[in-house]
Amino acid sequence: MDARPLLLIDSASLYFRAYFGVPESAAKAPDGTPVNAVRGFLDMLSTLIRGRNPDRLVCTLDESWRPAWRVALLPSYKAHRLTPAGGEDVPDALEAQVPIILDFLAALGITAVGAPDHEADDVIGTLAAREPGPVEVATGDRDLFQVIDDARDVRVLYCGRGVAKLEVLDDAALHAKYGVPAAGYADFATLRGDPSDGLPGVAGVGEKTAARLVDRYGGLDGILAALDDPAAGFAPGLRAKIVAGRDYLEKARDVVAVSRTVPIGPLETKLPTAPADGDRLMELAQRWGLAGAAKRIVDTLAR
Repeated sequence: MDARPLLLIDSASLYFRAYFGVPESAAKAPDGTPVNAVRGFLDMLSTLIRGRNPDRLVCTLDESWRPAWRVALLPSYKAHRLTPAGGEDVPDALEAQVPIILDFLAALGITAVGAPDHEADDVIGTLAAREPGPVEVATGDRDLFQVIDDARDVRVLYCGRGVAKLEVLDDAALHAKYGVPAAGYADFATLRGDPSDGLPGVAGVGEKTAARLVDRYGGLDGILAALDDPAAGFAPGLRAKIVAGRDYLEKARDVVAVSRTVPIGPLETKLPTAPADGDRLMELAQRWGLAGAAKRIVDTLAR
């Protein structure tokens, strides 16, 4: 029988989708507080657990959504999401629900972990590299395609269209989708850029050109080395674009790359079959009017 996977949840990616996917008017606590993100997140977890049948699960957190070391390399990183006060531009109603989600996870006995000055992506990269496989990463963030590793049996469950329509991506599926292997995805993304993260990319280099460059030269090291090689075959116009973007590439590559070495101590990854604190879970369910979502995930855990 195939081994059951460790399921790593990119929590912020899912609860943002839950917040915008479930109207506030459809899920409110008895006191009128919106709990749409909480309900949606719990139901997403239930769907993923039923569909993927993991025996281990960790919800990863952004202790820093915009780490200082990434900003030092590239000040534009996520700068467009800053509020005047310097925090992340998040709807107030969603921000208030994150502690409630964490309360539910604690009562269920599901491990939630982040790391100082690192994003959830880095926690996922580290756990995917160190924990026994198979590993499945549930996310709506394309940056995490770089953690796919067939040798370690690490796949990404891409939830861009929701968890009910997720795409299961291994190296072959990623290559078919973007024309690059997982090992080259970070370099491809650096070249292409990502406006949603404040990454401009190289001017004039789109997705197809970025894929061709990575495929031909093996990644940024090979591309940058080829700039100084007359025999490398660069078209003059493309070469000029890469030269103009060289300083950006040298810095952005370390911003885009997911860390695999975040100092995270031993974790309890085993997925519980019953709530760790049933009384607390019942109290939370009653307080927030989420008895249905709580029952669904408890029933799912007991399967």
